[in-house]
Amino acid sequence: MTGSLWTENLGKRFGRTRVLDGLTFSVEEGSVYGLVGPNGAGKTTTVKILMNIVPPSSGRAVLLGTASGDLSARQFQQIGYVSEGQELPGWMTVDYFMAYLRPFYPSWDDRRADELLTQLALPRDRKLKHLSRGMRMKVALASSLAYRPKLLVLDEPFTGLDPFVRDEFIEGLVESAQETTMLISSHDLAEIESFATHIGYLDRGRLQFSQSMASLTERFREVEVIVDREATLPPAWPAHWLRPEAAASVVRFVDSRFNQEQTIGQLRHLFGDMARIAVTPMSLRAIFVTLARESRKSALEA
Repeated sequence: MTGSLWTENLGKRFGRTRVLDGLTFSVEEGSVYGLVGPNGAGKTTTVKILMNIVPPSSGRAVLLGTASGDLSARQFQQIGYVSEGQELPGWMTVDYFMAYLRPFYPSWDDRRADELLTQLALPRDRKLKHLSRGMRMKVALASSLAYRPKLLVLDEPFTGLDPFVRDEFIEGLVESAQETTMLISSHDLAEIESFATHIGYLDRGRLQFSQSMASLTERFREVEVIVDREATLPPAWPAHWLRPEAAASVVRFVDSRFNQEQTIGQLRHLFGDMARIAVTPMSLRAIFVTLARESRKSALEA
């Protein structure tokens, strides 16, 4: 496999509990990859394996050409990491913290660090322990971007941030996206949708799909069919038409493999030429909700 970051058949068990199962995906250089999924899907465990915080039970993960278990100081000088529960030395001021980190990173850019502190409106002379959680997250981001890493890994970075802080945080990410490959683990889909180039959907430890944002949003559509009689669901209902419902003269569903010509043709065949058909694009959040409900339904039926 290729890419700035990739995994192959990655698995993780904690005792008898399987948290990850055969996880295989790649993050190409220059992309912003959103790893999404419900709470408990295995996103944070994946990130911890990538950052060599916990070892995998099977398979492997490779970052910048080096297996995660072999990452050394030299590789970490090119990798940024920001996590939801990241601890910072509370007794340091913002400026002192940035100065403390500078010698560890040969590529540290003082000018870039100064720009980030200004852009993120961080109080340079205030101790980290006196900052809000959102402010500390912005400090973590600034310190990770100041040395212009080749790869940035973020684990649930938006959780608990107010909208204004989120906007500032995302602005910092977007500005660095041209020079830094990013993997962002998150369930905050509105933020991810605004700038991610690729999406991987993780559910119960398994990767359901991994594809570009453009192709993902292209293949999902909400479909509404209005007929001139009492609407019923035909027995030959395609498996990729999800969440079907019929009420009065209307049938609604989500097509997860939308193709304009094929979908419309199939609908005409099932409901007749007199049917009126409306097709609507879906947001990432709407796609996520559809998949989560289908997963829950499958689990209950299993």
